[in-house]
Order: sequence, then C-alpha cells, then structure tokens
Amino acid sequence: MANPRLTIKAHLLAAATRFIALLLMPIACCRAPGRARFVACQWALGLRFPAEDLSGLAPATLAAFTHARAEAFWRDGQLIGLTSGHRDAAEQYRIFTEEVRRTGSVLRARRRVLPPDESSHVRGLALDVRPAEGARWLEQFGARYGLYRVYDNEWWHFEYRTAQPPRLPHPGAAQGYWYWNSPGEYPQ
Repeated sequence: MANPRLTIKAHLLAAATRFIALLLMPIACCRAPGRARFVACQWALGLRFPAEDLSGLAPATLAAFTHARAEAFWRDGQLIGLTSGHRDAAEQYRIFTEEVRRTGSVLRARRRVLPPDESSHVRGLALDVRPAEGARWLEQFGARYGLYRVYDNEWWHFEYRTAQPPRLPHPGAAQGYWYWNSPGEYPQ
C-alpha cells in the first residue's frame, strides 16, 4: 500500500511544478513563440528534477523523451523525471563490475546491468525514469514517441526504438540468458 504522506507530497510537488510552469509561460512565449507550453514545461521540470542530465542522449531519444513528458505534464498532470540517461562506457563498466561483485556472478549481474558493449545507455538510447507514476504513464503512452519498457524486472527502464521490441524478463535475457524471474511490479 502506498504511503499516504508520499502520495500527498507527490501531488503537492506536481501542483507546484505546474504552477511554476504557468508562471514561466509569459517568458516562454517571448523566447519560443508557438512552443511556449513545451519550453515552460521543460524549464519547470528542470527545476523539479535539478540533478537530471539529458546530455549525451541520442537526438531522437532526447526529442522523444522531452515531447512525451510535455504531453504527460500538460494533458495528464504527470511528472516524469530522468534518473539516468546516457552513460559513457567507463561508467557502465563500473556499474556492471560493482553488480558482479555484489551478486558474485556475471550471469546474476546481467539480470540487472549489462556490460558497456551491450548497454543502450552507452548508445544514448536508454532512459531510467521516475517516479513510478511517470513510468506507468510512459508504459501506457510512450509508444507514441518510440519509448518502450523493454525488461519486466525494470519498471523504470525505457528505450527509444523505431519499432516495438519484445519484452524480455531481464537485461541478460537479450543474449539468451533465460533465467526467469517474476515480472517486475511497480513499487507502491
């Protein structure tokens, strides 16, 4: 069951972010006539999620993500933030080797993290998003933008694709490591 305090906090943050976007609209109208809602949304979400880094994403991935989250924001009042996007090969390698160390096995590590030569994060095509409600919105409407959840065990992980990919149980399954674990659930 969801924590009522967290739910109230999420609603308050969403309302405050929307209010800020509305306050930014006149400036956005001057800076980007015809695109003011999009620009004000990106500014407001940048203030809400100040640590997110959109640099390094492939141009098509960046466009898909920013347009999807603008629709989610204005149409449904849903905030979608980026936890992790592009990672260079060294960072991906560090994350992978930490997971190998933590799990004690390359096969077990691959259920959560892929090595750099296989990771869509390194190519700028993968997005780890938050909060869970934003991920739910992307799962429902992301295909309009070419954004798909590709792994059952990672509710937060979406990739830009030109066609809908098959859903895999976990990242390592992409290379034939079909050790099933139960489909991931969204956190409550």
